[in-house]
Amino acid sequence: MDKEMYQRLVGKLIYLSHTRSDIACAVSLVNQFIHQQKEVYLQVLRIVQYLKGTPERGILFKWNKSVSLEEYMDAGCAGSVVDMISTT
Repeated sequence: MDKEMYQRLVGKLIYLSHTRSDIACAVSLVNQFIHQQKEVYLQVLRIVQYLKGTPERGILFKWNKSVSLEEYMDAGCAGSVVDMISTT
């Protein structure tokens, strides 16, 4: 895969992660290793396959007078073995 094409795909996944919080952590990890393209290429394909299999998930923003958003989180303190940064 072309390096620029790969970087554009990761950029699109970052943009998509704003409405699909279920992929935010995986996309963040892929973005950290964007210069090691060969090692994370399969992980990017897994994210794309997951998105294709779960089109009903995500946040849909509609114009409405009353907005109610409910979200649940799971946080890990220093849970990443790569950089020891807490993840949410």
